[in-house]
Amino acid sequence: KFESDLFIITHSKVTAGSLDVHPTEKALVVHYEVEASILGEDGGPMLGERKEGQKIIRVKSLCPTTDVAALARKVVEECKLIPASRLPQVEHLLYYLQNRKSSPVEGKVEKKEKRAVKPKDLTPFEGMELNEEASITRMEEYVELLYEGIPEKIRGSALILQLARNPDNLEELLHNEAALGALARVLREDWKQSVDLATSIIYIFFCFSSFSQFHTVVSHYKIGALCMSVVEHELKSLSWLAPHLCGLHGLHKTVSLMLFCIRESAPENGSLRRDQDKALRKYQGLLAKQEQLLRVSLYLLLNLAEDTRTELKMRNKNIVGLLVRVLERDDEELLVLVVSFLKKLSIFLENKNDMAELDTVERLARLVPCDHEDLLNLTLRLLLNLSFDSGLRAKMVEVGLLPKLTALLGDESNRQVVMRILYHVSMDDRFRGMFVYTDCIPQLMQMLYDHGGEDIEAELISICINLAANKMNAQLMCEGNGLKMLMKRALKTKDCLLMKMIRNISQHDGPIKPLFIDYVGDLAAEIRTEEEEEWVLECLGTLANLTIPDLDWELVLKEYNLVPFLKDKLKPGSAEDDLILEVVIMIGTVSIDDACAVMLAKSGIIPALIELLNARQEDDEFVCQIVYVFYQMVFHQATRDVIIKDTQAPAYLIDLMHDKNTEIRKVCDNTLDIIAEYDEEWGRKIQSEKFRFHNNQWLEMVESRQVDEPEAYLYDNDNDRTDLFYSADGITPGDGSVSPDFFSDLQSQNGDSHHAGDVNDVFDQTSSSTGRPATAYGFRPDEQPFYQYS
Repeated sequence: KFESDLFIITHSKVTAGSLDVHPTEKALVVHYEVEASILGEDGGPMLGERKEGQKIIRVKSLCPTTDVAALARKVVEECKLIPASRLPQVEHLLYYLQNRKSSPVEGKVEKKEKRAVKPKDLTPFEGMELNEEASITRMEEYVELLYEGIPEKIRGSALILQLARNPDNLEELLHNEAALGALARVLREDWKQSVDLATSIIYIFFCFSSFSQFHTVVSHYKIGALCMSVVEHELKSLSWLAPHLCGLHGLHKTVSLMLFCIRESAPENGSLRRDQDKALRKYQGLLAKQEQLLRVSLYLLLNLAEDTRTELKMRNKNIVGLLVRVLERDDEELLVLVVSFLKKLSIFLENKNDMAELDTVERLARLVPCDHEDLLNLTLRLLLNLSFDSGLRAKMVEVGLLPKLTALLGDESNRQVVMRILYHVSMDDRFRGMFVYTDCIPQLMQMLYDHGGEDIEAELISICINLAANKMNAQLMCEGNGLKMLMKRALKTKDCLLMKMIRNISQHDGPIKPLFIDYVGDLAAEIRTEEEEEWVLECLGTLANLTIPDLDWELVLKEYNLVPFLKDKLKPGSAEDDLILEVVIMIGTVSIDDACAVMLAKSGIIPALIELLNARQEDDEFVCQIVYVFYQMVFHQATRDVIIKDTQAPAYLIDLMHDKNTEIRKVCDNTLDIIAEYDEEWGRKIQSEKFRFHNNQWLEMVESRQVDEPEAYLYDNDNDRTDLFYSADGITPGDGSVSPDFFSDLQSQNGDSHHAGDVNDVFDQTSSSTGRPATAYGFRPDEQPFYQYS
């Protein structure tokens, strides 16, 4: 009852504000303002306050077939904050939501939230229920039971557990230091004597560990360290538990099988059969109790591991090793908990390395697939974390996970995680070819086809790009109308990633490249469009890969007027380096055709290439591809004179003759050999440079030998040096220490002409291969570089 001289009533007023759509969800956002006032005796406001708020109205049922008008009327009727006059505005906003495209990020977040899997909350375990109901007012009695025998301690801890399972009682239990101290003491002293007792007390502290603010209490009594000891002891005891129970020697997983065999071998011995059944039931009962204890102990440790400092202490006590050993169990709820714990630990490098040493992947392989949906999802997410390590990816392939993961692509709930794991596996060249022996590629192609006009998922197109780099995979992708579907979709949507996949397919020789002849015109037309540079780069790269002898490149260059485009892009700084490099590669491809080489030479592209060579002389990729263009030009009679007499290309080639890069030296050698054969003056210069280089090498070797061996031979009697005598043939030593084959196997030196028998030279234009270097980085890391001539 309020006194009348102070106030008599309060008054509140709600004012509707603006209406808007939610930025990510299918929902309306209603803004409103609440004004509260305290009225005095005279009815006037004595005290007032305003507060703004918002209400979110989710319309999850909204879909393309929804009746927007009916839904808008229902929203206005049920939401008192929206006046009826705003019905047209609500209808307009719902119509916008109906046609708004969902964000890819939003979809991923929703999927992640939907698939967030946690271990189930613990419930009272079998055998721990009591007929009596615990009361918080009788806590002193329950504590006194903890000072009695084991049965009384079990009863007292079970009654306290009943109270602890109610979160409302935790605050009061927290202040009862006598009870918590007694529980910690009993656990420390008697946990080995009774599994039920240890389970009940750890469960009590688990209830505290479920709330972060109570973690200090659990840590104060060192319950985490006790739980580690309990888990380690129980896992060790399992190795001898089964033999002691049934009088047999073997592992716990084979106990049931062995008992069955004994019963079948002695069916007439009824007493023996009853004893074995009794032993089996006893074993199974103790195994179930042990798994309950393991589950509650590990769950408590998982809660405490929220603090990374506590988690580090667990790691130092080998928590990873304990968890990996538990993976051998069959209880699904225990496995869910263990895999969740391992997934949390796996984000740290040290824990991941521990898992690699303990063969965790092999133990996880048996869980894929499994009928328990949460366990399967958690296992896949743990494998995803581990798949960032190349060694563990190799182990996944080794234990046969690749076909298992491929089979799960049809599972909508796990597809995204599976595709991410497969993407990591596809990053390694060693394993791309293994996808051919699964049904992965047909499934991926079907997914691409089913996407229609929507944006392709990043994981899907990324896997396809990686797999297309393998020739056998590319052939599978092109089977039927595969390439036609890809080209049609790419040209329609201008999807750069899809075109990158097509570009990877086009790089393979054999039956694949001729399939692209029908699309040369479309690709050439895209190059001259004003599309973004990345799209032009992929189209140009695809064209540059088409080294097809029957393709009339002269007609393509003329019809689509590509020569001015190529020449313009050769200017340094005219575009990104990736695009300029593709232009150079494209010029090298079309220069295979004699008529195209003449056209390009007359257009003035060669001086532009020399200028680009000067600007990019430190970039091995640019140098290698530009030198290859020169090689194509001197190979054709029509353009050879232009290169030799009208440009300084031979001089640049001589400078690059001793480059540290093997691929560049190889292209230079082949080009200079042709120039020396057709031009005497340049031939003498090339021969002189080769002699000067090799002479310098010889002098350096002699000087270094004299320094290393100053007086070794000055006072020796040369007559004792039989290795200096000539043999009968005047070449090989008389003692036969060097075979005549040694001299026939001499390797060609840098700049020397190739042997006549070297018919498989990669730059031999008479062979089926065009010989264009795929990359400049073809050298071994341990190869000693030559000194660069300057």
